[in-house]
Amino acid sequence: MLRYLPFLLVLAVWIYAFIDVLNTPEKEVRHLPKVVWVIIVLLFGEVLLGPVAWLVTGKVRHAPGAGGGIGGRGRGGSTRWVAPDDNPEFLKSLRDEDPDEDRRDRRDKGEG
Repeated sequence: MLRYLPFLLVLAVWIYAFIDVLNTPEKEVRHLPKVVWVIIVLLFGEVLLGPVAWLVTGKVRHAPGAGGGIGGRGRGGSTRWVAPDDNPEFLKSLRDEDPDEDRRDRRDKGEG
């Protein structure tokens, strides 16, 4: 089984690079047209030249934490993802939705 490991690793990198080329938007592809990158990855995949070339130079890579994740606006945006219990806007919306809260607050204070 161990003798098949190099073949399986090459196949995994080849498949990953091919799917990555297909899923990458055209505006994020560097140096060559997307169709050419697909051909390079397919033709030179057995020797890992195509997939490695794609992974190293073919796609615009963003630094981790540069945004683009859940709730972020990408590289230029100022909004960062905040957990709901740390987000004042979310907590305010919960208070606005709960009509019984005013009665509970008055009862706790002894007014009602």
